[in-house]
Amino acid sequence: MNTIPPPYHPPAQNPQPGQYPAQWVPAPQAPTAPAEPLPFHRLARTYSAYRWWKTIMVGLIALGLYLGLILLAGIVFVVVAIGNPELESTADEAMISIDSVDMSDPFVFAISMVSLILMLPVILLATRMMNVQKVGTLTSVAGRMRWGWLGQCLAVALGVLALSFGITFAIDALAGHGFAPDFGAPDMWLLLGMTILLVPFQATAEEYVFRGYLMQLVGGWLRHPAFAILLPIPLFMAGHMYDIYGQLDVGFFALAAGWLAWRTGGLEAAIALHVVNNSVIFALGAIGLVDVSATESDLPSLLASMATTVVFVVVIVKLANKRKIQRLSVPPAPAPAIAAPGYWVQPGDSPRQP
Repeated sequence: MNTIPPPYHPPAQNPQPGQYPAQWVPAPQAPTAPAEPLPFHRLARTYSAYRWWKTIMVGLIALGLYLGLILLAGIVFVVVAIGNPELESTADEAMISIDSVDMSDPFVFAISMVSLILMLPVILLATRMMNVQKVGTLTSVAGRMRWGWLGQCLAVALGVLALSFGITFAIDALAGHGFAPDFGAPDMWLLLGMTILLVPFQATAEEYVFRGYLMQLVGGWLRHPAFAILLPIPLFMAGHMYDIYGQLDVGFFALAAGWLAWRTGGLEAAIALHVVNNSVIFALGAIGLVDVSATESDLPSLLASMATTVVFVVVIVKLANKRKIQRLSVPPAPAPAIAAPGYWVQPGDSPRQP
């Protein structure tokens, strides 16, 4: 088709039909609306392949992968344990103590940590398989882990937790309870080593599931961040078998972590607090200062933990403001406009609207 317009001839006064050839007029372009920057809980909608049901499928696929890995690990352990009396005896003793979840037992500790760590690869793989969003958006609005920001959050968490536990131990000492770490505790070095190697991944896995996937699952459906922050909290609490004070502590932590993920545009602050908190508790448990298997708490412990979390949140927000931490996604550059074909118009015709 010949799309080259003929030379332009100005129409005469009161032209007669057919007196002059039609004029070639380019088609008007409709304005393209700019992409909307989105907060952390809405990041699933930054990908063109997003569909509301795909995020549900991600969870189902992740659950299937997780159960498959657990089954495979169980089979491997049974095969290895057959014919190994020492390993069988260790497993039998651990199974007896599992009713009370004795986290001071290295075998129970390792099994518990690894079973939680497996949640991280399966949720990332399921997100990639469903192509619902870019995997990096589970981490932050930048589409990746902001390592410098994570390092600062870890430093803040370590300082706040050290101050909190220091005050607690000082109060206990003044009350006559004393401060008596047991550096000769059974399996101390083994438990400290596993704490360093496993706990950071365990805490990170929980954040990716509860503050990453679940927040963005809800945020893809409901715009207001309160829904994305609050609705996953009961599921997070259900995974912790504590009394009412312990459950309130876990719920308050989940509230703070979810709010920080939304406020800072990523998981870094929540991961930092979770990693340092769990690592410090298990390290203190390894030297006999904390009962890591306890399921009961009290009101003073709850208030102290909540105060520690509030201090961390306040410091992080001030630091995020000072560093101008990115809170919204950067919209992709608009695609170049494709020239639409023009049309022929007779003298006297009205121009077309887009």
